[in-house]
Amino acid sequence: MIRHLDLENLLFLDIETVPANADFSELDDDWKKLWEEKSKYFRERDEISIEDSYERAGIYAEFGKIVCISVGFLRQVKGERRYRTTSFYGDDESQLLQEFANLLNNHYNSRDHMICGHNVKEFDIPFIARRMLVNGIHLPHLLDIAGKKPWEINHLDTMELWKFGDYKNYTSLKVLAKLFGIPTPKDDIDGSQVASVYYEEKDLDRIEVYCRKDVLATAQLVLKYRNEPLIEEHEVQNV
Repeated sequence: MIRHLDLENLLFLDIETVPANADFSELDDDWKKLWEEKSKYFRERDEISIEDSYERAGIYAEFGKIVCISVGFLRQVKGERRYRTTSFYGDDESQLLQEFANLLNNHYNSRDHMICGHNVKEFDIPFIARRMLVNGIHLPHLLDIAGKKPWEINHLDTMELWKFGDYKNYTSLKVLAKLFGIPTPKDDIDGSQVASVYYEEKDLDRIEVYCRKDVLATAQLVLKYRNEPLIEEHEVQNV
């Protein structure tokens, strides 16, 4: 199936998330109690304090927020392939989500368009949709999946494609990039460091670069799945 997709209909995507607050102590009493209930299982399993456990709050849409959404798309320009990329990022989650919604509504709003990412079905897309609702933003067509049948949902997940029906298997983008010989920079931060880079270093630009590179790696993986040449540096354009 993936061999027959029109790559120009794909919007490659990745997000970066952080806890809603810098530290557990900043939560009000209600949120502290709610986090205590949410984190109970893995706190007991990993034998960590509730304060230390809060660094994981960023993976839950109820307790975290999005600080960056990076996207990429492939185009043929005068007979040559171009990979174009842009990011929506900042401290104002509502603003970046609205800007992303505008992109989907204006340019990715047909039945042929698809969102593509790694583990995007279980993490990125649900997180974005939930945070849009929290921020009072109407869901664009590609995210409004309520009542749709599975084959009507235009989400392409590179991790799911690698499973080949093996639903026990989880393989990271980093592992697949290494496996397929996809070049990845060695100066990236790790996903677990995003919260500290955001709250302590206050370096959103560094987070954006990291997010954008993951989107490119996802696009490269799709090309590998199709046995097509990788995107080269001169084909990349930031817009």
